[in-house]
Amino acid sequence: MSSGSPLLAELIEALRCLPGVGGKSAQRMAFHLLERERERGLKLAAALEQAMQRIGHCSQCRNFSEEPLCSLCASSSRDRQVLCVVESPTDLAAIEQATGYRGQYFVLMGRLSPLDGLGPEELGLAQLTQRLGEGEIEEMIIATNPTVEGEATAHYLAQLARAGGVRPTRLAHGVPLGGELEYVDRSTLAHAFGSRQLLD
Repeated sequence: MSSGSPLLAELIEALRCLPGVGGKSAQRMAFHLLERERERGLKLAAALEQAMQRIGHCSQCRNFSEEPLCSLCASSSRDRQVLCVVESPTDLAAIEQATGYRGQYFVLMGRLSPLDGLGPEELGLAQLTQRLGEGEIEEMIIATNPTVEGEATAHYLAQLARAGGVRPTRLAHGVPLGGELEYVDRSTLAHAFGSRQLLD
C-alpha cells in the first residue's frame, strides 16, 4: 500500500495490531483521524501511551490495574471464601455486569494451549495454587469458556482445587434461556443433555 508518506504508512501499520483490523480498515481509520479527528487522535495517542506505561496487573487476581492491588481485591465487601477463575478481563467484566456475584477473581490471561505456548506457568497457576493453599477459599468457580482448550483448562483447575482442599464448581453450559431446542446447535444440545440435573 503506497501512501506517499512514511509516517502515514507507519500509522496504518500500527493500527493493524488491533483485533479484526486488516489493511483496508487500518487505512480508513488513519484517514479518518487525519481528515476529521486530529484533536481526538492526539487524545487517543496520549491515552494509549499512558495506558501502555501505567497499567499493569493486580498482584492478587492478575486483572488489569494501575495499582498493585485492584479495586475488587482491595474491597472489604467481597466474599473471600469464593474464587471465580476466568480466562480474561473481558470475562470478568461480563460476570460483574450480568450477575450478582460478590466473590473474588483470578484471571488466567488465557487458557492452556501448548501449541500457543500457554502452559501452567504463563497462566499463573503457581500463584493460584498458593492462593488455594492459604485456607481462606472454600469454593472455586471455574468459568473458562466451553471450548476444547477451555474444558482442558477447567479439568486441570478442578484437580488443583481438590489438591488444595477447595470444592471446584463449573459454570453450567447448555440450552440458552428462552431458546428452542430445534434451533440449538448439536454440540450445545449434546452437552446440555449429558449434563442434565435432577429436578426437586
